[in-house]
Amino acid sequence: MTQEITPEARKAWMSLLSTAPEARLAALFDKLDNSPDHDTLRAPETGGVMVRGRAGGTGAPFNLGEMTVTRCTLKLASGAVGHGYVQGRSKRQAELAAKLDAMMQTEAAAEVEDKILTPLRTERDAARDARAAKAAATKVDFFTMVRGED
Repeated sequence: MTQEITPEARKAWMSLLSTAPEARLAALFDKLDNSPDHDTLRAPETGGVMVRGRAGGTGAPFNLGEMTVTRCTLKLASGAVGHGYVQGRSKRQAELAAKLDAMMQTEAAAEVEDKILTPLRTERDAARDARAAKAAATKVDFFTMVRGED
């Protein structure tokens, strides 16, 4: 029915699906050979979550503000349950993320990995590298010179 999944692996693909652009995710999903039938356990719904921060990244936590999130839960005929949580109000993206999460727990995992997750991961890494290169181009190195005065 379902294969054994490590929590780290599932966390990685759910993160990738939740941050992928909706149009790109839909385009890649349309290229799959099959889209399994599913029962909706929790229809896509939009709500808010509290975002927490830390002063300096390590200080005491504080409430930064709220963020809009859309979530969806569905169950495939195989019994696999998928969850999708995405930033914003896109019900379609949350449903796609939930369906792909469930498919990654079935024998369709290899196809989803090849046709959806690998291209999304490659594009995300390329965008991250481009952003890092742009930031590195503006880096300023400060140095001090000893003036010889006592």
